[in-house]
Amino acid sequence: MLNDKRLRIIVGHYGSGKTEFSINYAVKLANMDRKVALVDLDVVNLYFRSREKAKELEKLGIRVIGSSIKASAVDIPAISAEILAPVQDTSYDAIVDVGGDPTGARSLSFYKEYLIEGQYDMFFVLNANRPETQTVGKVIEYIRRIEATARAQVTGIINNTHMLKNTTVEDVLKGQELAERVGEKTNIPIRYISAIEWVAKELPGNLKGQIFPISLYMREEWMV
Repeated sequence: MLNDKRLRIIVGHYGSGKTEFSINYAVKLANMDRKVALVDLDVVNLYFRSREKAKELEKLGIRVIGSSIKASAVDIPAISAEILAPVQDTSYDAIVDVGGDPTGARSLSFYKEYLIEGQYDMFFVLNANRPETQTVGKVIEYIRRIEATARAQVTGIINNTHMLKNTTVEDVLKGQELAERVGEKTNIPIRYISAIEWVAKELPGNLKGQIFPISLYMREEWMV
């Protein structure tokens, strides 16, 4: 399980659930007694960022790296130089949560020299319920724009089609169909099928990709 490259980069459209996936991935690795770093490279979105859960994640042994501006009352798009530690130190399993659009992916291009082909995975998180990623053409265009901006190649698709806590098996299967069609056109494999735990239990076992049950760390109990 989770036999991906040591450096995993998570990209996708805003609202696709990439931050939730990133956190769940980091937690699963930590539960496997791995040395884990979660890098929040999102300098675009002001809400639902992985660094908001830093205290909880650090209790699990996960190193969280985010903005270099350490103040709760401000939000300045600055990335800590600490990011290079897990990128260069091969003892880390690193997850990099990148800003949710081609503009957000631009920050990744600054680290191009460390993104050596074959030594990283870049996963595109697909939510087929987002208007901007509901067709094969739109998804492929979005992937290519992110690749061009980030100067890195997508190596896998994550079907994370959801409606938050109201997600159904039908939602996930709709996203799976779209992900498979995109995969056929691009030769990009489906790596994971991410779904909230009670939905993941109901998914058929013959789907392309590994079923990846998640918890909703970014949604408080009172949120729908």
